[in-house]
Amino acid sequence: MAKVNISLDAELVVEVMVLAGVGSPQDAIEAVVRDYIARGHRTETRTELKDQSLREVNAAPPEPQG
Repeated sequence: MAKVNISLDAELVVEVMVLAGVGSPQDAIEAVVRDYIARGHRTETRTELKDQSLREVNAAPPEPQG
């Protein structure tokens, strides 16, 4: 797997480490990135299901009246 080196504000990283309960800066940032990705996937799933149900409702032919 390819690695990327970036510079971050040390106070920011320490705060993430404390909030995540992680002892390593790298582990803390990886946890944040993984959580962000997982949240995005959950959002996609929810919106996809909603869009799909709306399509099904709109695709149904109107029932005959009268």
